[in-house]
Amino acid sequence: MMKTQQELKSVVAQAAVDSIRPLLTQSSVIGIGTGSTVNFFIEHLQQTSLPFKGTVSSSISSTELLERAGLPVIETKCVEDVDVYVDGADEVDPNFALIKGGGGALTQEKIVASMATKFVCIVDNSKLVNILGSFPLPIEVIPSALGIVSKTLRIFGGVPSVRPGHTENGNLIIDVSGLTIENPDALERTLNDVPGVVTVGLFALQRPQLVLVAGQHGTIDVLTRDN
Repeated sequence: MMKTQQELKSVVAQAAVDSIRPLLTQSSVIGIGTGSTVNFFIEHLQQTSLPFKGTVSSSISSTELLERAGLPVIETKCVEDVDVYVDGADEVDPNFALIKGGGGALTQEKIVASMATKFVCIVDNSKLVNILGSFPLPIEVIPSALGIVSKTLRIFGGVPSVRPGHTENGNLIIDVSGLTIENPDALERTLNDVPGVVTVGLFALQRPQLVLVAGQHGTIDVLTRDN
């Protein structure tokens, strides 16, 4: 029987809890991403007696959920290393490059991911793509750079659209459609060098080591990479 997308998110979130269990000790710190799939992960984490010291959150919304669940939260600035980081993605290509940031927390997500010894990505199979770019690429920019960054993105062939509101860092997000991202590593490096860009929602230079994928019937595919 086919499961709903919400059911698949819950199934893959539970699989993530099970997969990180062997990695944890009483002194472990778990990095927590942002988004609807991660919300299920927090719920399952609360219900499971895993050994860990605390969590580091990538957004205010995740922090609030963790605190309501009674799970200890450590400020990011107080942490240098995270044992494992668990987060979802908007798109995943066959080489584990990701588009993330649909929820607007891409900068904090990259910070926490950079601290992690292991990055576990949790998705349903609708997020798997051959080439990144169907989902608009989020780019966080400082407000004064909005014009020049938008112009640069159009030169690259993208169609920029400014997302309403501001990030938790007080910046703007440009969602870029129309891109076919065949070389995500190169594009991430190039966009990182554009003045005014804070964070690019490409996770090609920080790919997960493990991707857990929920199939339509609730089966879990465990995808790993060696480097």
